[in-house]
Amino acid sequence: MLNNYICTLDIGSSKISACLAYFKKKRLASIYFESLPVQGMREGSIVDSIGLIGSVTKALKNLKAKSGVNIKFISVNISGQDIVTKHSHAIIPLAERGNKVITVSDMQKVNEQARVLGSSLEEEIIHMIPFSYTIDSKNNIPNPLGLYSHRLEVELYLVCGKLSSVQSLARVINQSGYEIKDLFFSGLATSKAVFSPGAREGLNLFCDIGGDTTEILVFKDGLLKDIQVLPFGGDDLTRELSDNLKINFDLAEDIKRSYGIIAGFNEIGEDKEILVKKSEFYKPIKQKLVAEIITASAKSICAKIKEAVEKKAALYEINNFVVVGRTVLVEGFIETLENVLGVAVKLGRITNLEIVSIIKENSELSGQKYLTYLTCLGMLCEALETKPPGILPLHQPAKNLFLKTVNRVKEVYQEYF
Repeated sequence: MLNNYICTLDIGSSKISACLAYFKKKRLASIYFESLPVQGMREGSIVDSIGLIGSVTKALKNLKAKSGVNIKFISVNISGQDIVTKHSHAIIPLAERGNKVITVSDMQKVNEQARVLGSSLEEEIIHMIPFSYTIDSKNNIPNPLGLYSHRLEVELYLVCGKLSSVQSLARVINQSGYEIKDLFFSGLATSKAVFSPGAREGLNLFCDIGGDTTEILVFKDGLLKDIQVLPFGGDDLTRELSDNLKINFDLAEDIKRSYGIIAGFNEIGEDKEILVKKSEFYKPIKQKLVAEIITASAKSICAKIKEAVEKKAALYEINNFVVVGRTVLVEGFIETLENVLGVAVKLGRITNLEIVSIIKENSELSGQKYLTYLTCLGMLCEALETKPPGILPLHQPAKNLFLKTVNRVKEVYQEYF
């Protein structure tokens, strides 16, 4: 591992989280964590670069103080409405006559051809994922390495970010004093942390409910088939409380976390009250009213998730539905989502045993506190995973975005002109 460490940074709309994995003799020795509120982000997009630079600098400075490691390169995420997905198809001949054995070079060539055909001057490709390969008349082949064929085709799924957003992110990281080693789509990185190899068979859905966006990923037999980024999240519950109770957002968030109960408000007595400070006085708020407001908002979110899922998959075909995000820790949320979907819903948990053993030793991550770092740990899992020959890595190098932009202009020009 480069410099004996891997540093990952998760920039969300409400928080920024970071973790640093330190290696000794090529083995994972320890992981250090840091998390704090973020400034300058909204719906996954940068709206204040100066504020975000301050957040990144503070988080990584604290991480350096904890670990003693001089951090230079980091892996970072991108998410929200700046994500664009598309399909690309390419065919290459393998032999003028007869057949030839397919090599890693052939697979790289056809993948590169599909990448160029799917490239856009306004987008940065973050992940290239083969749907399937086709050799002669046989299709849906996951890995054609070593097989014989006259020609080779690929269906490539491209996960892209808007180029302006990627450039803005790179500038923030550079202005903070660091360099981007790898760039990941948040949902894909987080799913890497919670899906065990045994849970990748069949149709599996992953749902990450963030502060103001919700990401839904559809996997078929371990391969990513679709992504949806929806414009709602856990902050919707908080805003409903804030508007209905006429209190500020931060106080509403505290009440949601401490007293929020979904679908169980009928069991709360009328005498149960929460004292909140308004101006110079304390005002009592009925806990039952809080539960009623949160329940209505949560059911609305779950209904929107169901509507989005049904556009991509039949509910009865789903083998696993895994959900993460701090919102799911509100009492009764997972049960409500299960009732609305009619599908068993599981809370996402770390599956990498090496990472789990280290987390168990860290008191800061007791209970479900590890959920704060799932995306960071997912990026770490991807970095630790070794790919078999001919299989594409999920990420693309993102060190020099200017040169990559120039090269992409040349590629698109040469392809079409």
